[in-house]
Amino acid sequence: MLFLVLGKGKTGSLVAEVARERGHGVRVLDLRENRGAASITAPTLAGVDAVIDFTNAESAVQNIRAVMALGGKIVVGTTGWYASLDELRSKTSRGGSLLYGANFSIGVQKLFRLTAELAKLDGYTFSIRETHHTTKLDAPSGTAVTLQEIVSAAHPGVEIPITSHREGDASGEHVVTAKSDVDLIEVRHDASSRRGFALGAVRAAEWLAHQKSGAWNFRDIFEQL
Repeated sequence: MLFLVLGKGKTGSLVAEVARERGHGVRVLDLRENRGAASITAPTLAGVDAVIDFTNAESAVQNIRAVMALGGKIVVGTTGWYASLDELRSKTSRGGSLLYGANFSIGVQKLFRLTAELAKLDGYTFSIRETHHTTKLDAPSGTAVTLQEIVSAAHPGVEIPITSHREGDASGEHVVTAKSDVDLIEVRHDASSRRGFALGAVRAAEWLAHQKSGAWNFRDIFEQL
């Protein structure tokens, strides 16, 4: 397959590396080469099986719109753009395909499932803590926000605080805590490297390349990989 990777940051570069290791052809565009999605044209997408975006929130929205307008397929690992999700999902009716996720680590997907189970508890106070590298643009992380949404769904109207830390080159730690008068329960995922995120994104692109038009959350399809 041939993938177009948008973004030459730490994760985007690793995505390109993992894709090549899995035998795929890879083209890469950084933010300067693709400012305002100007480089996403029909000739650029010719022969491309899927686009993989790891840029920033503003650029991701522009890239999705451009890919959708050309009927292409795009995997988006960037977070912070979900206010535009409904609009962008609707564009898949024109023939494009969109697969998005707050986190493409399979381990984190299991964390989401475990958090949903933990959130069923009554009589507990919930909180979320996340730690990432100092260059991460959004805080709290998209993963932390997703965890908050999972807990909030079980406890509507209850504030679920998130504490964010930015330290060194941390790959990503997320901890969900449930505390009562008698005990404390924690569910934790600590990434030892970004490779798990990159591998999940590449496997997601492999999956999307075989799908017809539509929009999917990685949480709903990761077990099909």
